[in-house]
Amino acid sequence: MSEKRVAVIGAGPGGLAAAMLLASRGVKVTVFEKQAFVGGRTSRLQVGEFAFDRGPTFLNMPYILEEIFEETGRDLHDYVEMKKLEPMYDLYFDKGNRVLSMTTDRDKMHQAIEEQFPGNGEGYERFMAEQAIKLSKLMPVLQTAHDKLTDYVATRVLKALPFLSIGKSLYDVLSEYFTSEELKYAFTFQAKYLGMSAWECPGGFSILSYMEHAYGVHHPIGGVNQLCTAMARVVEEEGGEIRLEEGVDRLLLDGKRVNGLVANNVHYAFDEVIVGADFAHAMTTLVPGDALTRWSPKQLKKKHYSCSTFMLYLGLDRIYDDVAHHSIHFADDYERNVKEMTRDLKLSEDFSFYIQNASRIDPTLAPAGKSSLYVLVPVPNNLSNLPWETLEATMTERVLDALETRSPYRDIRNHIEVMQPLTPNDWEAFGVYEGATFNLGHNLSQMMYFRPHNQFEELDHVWLVGGGTHPGSGLPTIFESARITANLLRDRAGVGQ
Repeated sequence: MSEKRVAVIGAGPGGLAAAMLLASRGVKVTVFEKQAFVGGRTSRLQVGEFAFDRGPTFLNMPYILEEIFEETGRDLHDYVEMKKLEPMYDLYFDKGNRVLSMTTDRDKMHQAIEEQFPGNGEGYERFMAEQAIKLSKLMPVLQTAHDKLTDYVATRVLKALPFLSIGKSLYDVLSEYFTSEELKYAFTFQAKYLGMSAWECPGGFSILSYMEHAYGVHHPIGGVNQLCTAMARVVEEEGGEIRLEEGVDRLLLDGKRVNGLVANNVHYAFDEVIVGADFAHAMTTLVPGDALTRWSPKQLKKKHYSCSTFMLYLGLDRIYDDVAHHSIHFADDYERNVKEMTRDLKLSEDFSFYIQNASRIDPTLAPAGKSSLYVLVPVPNNLSNLPWETLEATMTERVLDALETRSPYRDIRNHIEVMQPLTPNDWEAFGVYEGATFNLGHNLSQMMYFRPHNQFEELDHVWLVGGGTHPGSGLPTIFESARITANLLRDRAGVGQ
């Protein structure tokens, strides 16, 4: 057993993945979580008889988490039952009157594209071939730390540079493959996973849609939240400790050196501290403002942040068996909708929305014959100063109207047993800085070296995991952040050797 004592702040996916890796290496790990449950944004939400994923519902590239479990000597599938979705999701255009089903079956996908968008099948085939090469070049960059400027001349980066599409937006890149605007949207909406506009998101992120088409989209029975439940089990099986309802009040500093923390007014000494909480929230609440320079509260306010989300969790007295597991409904003027949300920080009259209908394949989420429906609308973060105290009721009705007029859920109001909205204000109260649910933006000035480092550059013995550090937001990259940080602790601090 290592004599080093490591604290992990936050039992979200990044914190739990790092904790299970370290605990399996013999490190004494203590996870502090302010909520009464694990998962953070990736937690389970119970509303009466109905269960929901609070946040992420898409799972792709599960092999990354499988590898992390394998490193602890375990099989992820012994802990979580997983189902691959076919089709992956349905895309709705023209107020719901046109539908494109997206599948990993290359022949079916090509045929569907040619039927609805003649002449674009060749672009799809070229996209799949070229993005496979791009991903192979970029993965080494996403799997290693970038905390020195000299990393930019490292071999892995030099090999990746031609594939980063520098100077091009994600929309620009997809315009090289497709002539149809709707098809471009179908392969760029994944920028929303980063909380960004496809017209501002760096072109290198074209790998996001490729990863879906190459590796598929999966649903863990019980919801994506079950991944965090499984990781928490492994932490405890390996002798780690998870302290629920024990929020961290502040870090204990001796100059720039952190030697412990205060949780529920109790002082704890630790050799190393991993911050898995929302980065900007943690830096503005756990650290004295004058202790930081590059990432001080004043500087954090100037950074670019993702959008937020307005949520409706609906418990229904019926199941919509004939509607896809995932569906995305595009605004008629999608570009305007996205730019209003991310640039103008205003609510669109015509908005896009996403629905998860998991009960059609997952009977654990609701009583027999009933279903849990998850609805998400991307909206501006709280830098917009929108008055959600008064907007919540109005937005709820607007979303229900959209469901009844633009989606297959035409009679939804007649079947609602329970309903819980969640606004950007609620996300902020949950511990998300400015309600920006996808964390710091992923513009080039906030990526790699210019993102907060996995070994935090401003405080000694502090390490970062999660969407606010390298490589960025989204579950696969968050798991990679945990792997990077756990290995840095071993290689640089001798923790878990």
